[in-house]
Amino acid sequence: MKSDIEIAREVKLKNISEIAKGCNIPVDEIENYGHYIAKVPIHLIDEEKIKKSNLILVTAITPTKAGIGKTTVSVGLALGLNRIGKKAICALREPSLGPCFGLKGGAAGGGYAQVLPMDKINLHFTGDFHAITSAHNMITALLDNYMYQNQDNGFALKEVLWNRVIDINDRGLRQIITGLGGRSNGITRESGFDITPASEIMAILCLAKDEDDLRARIENILLGYTLDNKPFKVKDLGIGGAITVLLRDALYPNLVQTTENTPAFIHGGPFANIAHGCNSILATKMAMTFSDYTITEAGFGADLGAEKFYNIKCRKSGLQPKLTVIVATAQGLKMHGGVEIEKIKDPNIEGIAKGLGNLDRHIQNLKSFGQAVVVVFNKYASDTDDEIDIVRNYCKQVNIGFAVNTAFVEGGKGAEELAHLVVDTIESNPSQPLKFTYEDSDDTAEKITKVATKIYGADKVIFSPMAKKKLAKIHDLGYEKFPCCIAKTQYSFSTNPKEYGSVSGFDFPINDIVINAGAEMNVAISGKILRMPGLPKEPQALHIDIVNGEIEGLS
Repeated sequence: MKSDIEIAREVKLKNISEIAKGCNIPVDEIENYGHYIAKVPIHLIDEEKIKKSNLILVTAITPTKAGIGKTTVSVGLALGLNRIGKKAICALREPSLGPCFGLKGGAAGGGYAQVLPMDKINLHFTGDFHAITSAHNMITALLDNYMYQNQDNGFALKEVLWNRVIDINDRGLRQIITGLGGRSNGITRESGFDITPASEIMAILCLAKDEDDLRARIENILLGYTLDNKPFKVKDLGIGGAITVLLRDALYPNLVQTTENTPAFIHGGPFANIAHGCNSILATKMAMTFSDYTITEAGFGADLGAEKFYNIKCRKSGLQPKLTVIVATAQGLKMHGGVEIEKIKDPNIEGIAKGLGNLDRHIQNLKSFGQAVVVVFNKYASDTDDEIDIVRNYCKQVNIGFAVNTAFVEGGKGAEELAHLVVDTIESNPSQPLKFTYEDSDDTAEKITKVATKIYGADKVIFSPMAKKKLAKIHDLGYEKFPCCIAKTQYSFSTNPKEYGSVSGFDFPINDIVINAGAEMNVAISGKILRMPGLPKEPQALHIDIVNGEIEGLS
């Protein structure tokens, strides 16, 4: 089969004004970024129309390192719904340069179910990630300058919490020393870099409801503590307006198209293992304004992305999904069934059957939120009918809707079965009102413990001395009302990335808690998770090139 980028090149793209017109977005309102991409102003969001739209979340079982194909399924479902006469738009996250040049090579869907132009979406796109990176690091530079310029006046921070970000996997930047080389080079201090998707600015952009809310959140960012132990925020620097200026264009969702020329919004890109893993509220609401069915996805498995989608994004936005689709693959199920990674492409009915425990755990978790759930089997060429039947029969036994997705090779035609299942389920058995895992009134330790025990299956949570210190700070600063965002490995319910299947009864260590006062959530760091990934032994960058004027290697 042709590569993703070869398929993408063969699609005759429509001018973005045609895409906008086709879904009733006023053409004179959009701001073009070339012929095939546009920013859409947020004043077009209509809360009354949103109430009439059907929101669908696509999530997955615990993934393999190659992923499960949520984006391909999400795009495919949108294509399938449009093919059966429904007005559907997908709202997805923007890819990060780190994974694109590191492990994945691209994150715009796959095969005949992609968002386009995939090369631009996977690379610099409309500059949103660069704006977030610049805004974050501008705060750092202005904070360092403030400390430098006012040190002779007796000003100093007892503890600096705000470091730096870059959208590149660079393990050498995780911990650094700045200000070396003499007094004129600034104050010498420890610092470090996270990857841009872990930036609090990224979370703020994805959770903000408008420009005023964006600015208010930016001004509330906690930068550190003064010598008399008082919080020091962006508002104290007087730079809220300047940072908002850097993010003003980035706040608007990006309109693109699919391989079948249907509309899609791509906006924001936090990872679900180290951040909250959802595209922007604004993009989701924009898609719902102009469609009858909106498909969105949340990163990695349902224990990470879906949990945060409900407990953080929906809690803060009021969004209520009508249905959740959980994606499973034969390879993923076999991995969770104890099959060696090197052999998960080989037929293995027993491995599939044993791996169903992982799928079942995720389904039960999704039901605990009040969700109607259907399972989609994302079919690969190596999968056998007997393997698919194992999953189909399981779903029949537990009274869960089931469909096979072949959108990767057939586009919308390969997702028609799923599209019909989704429509029928929403009409006959839609989700109940959301039931959150914890209450706003729970303290932070309770929130973390409830997620760890109820969703992950942990026996108990163990807070380190550093984490306990942060819990006390959260209480003193009045931040207990914030939701929790747990950073943990995406490859297991536990903190051990090699514990596959339906593991439970383990201890769940919390090493630190990062207070995101602007994003209004507390990020708990568990196990050995890192907020700055490293590169693999053979990064995808080795295969990315320009050949005969065309970009190669993005997928």
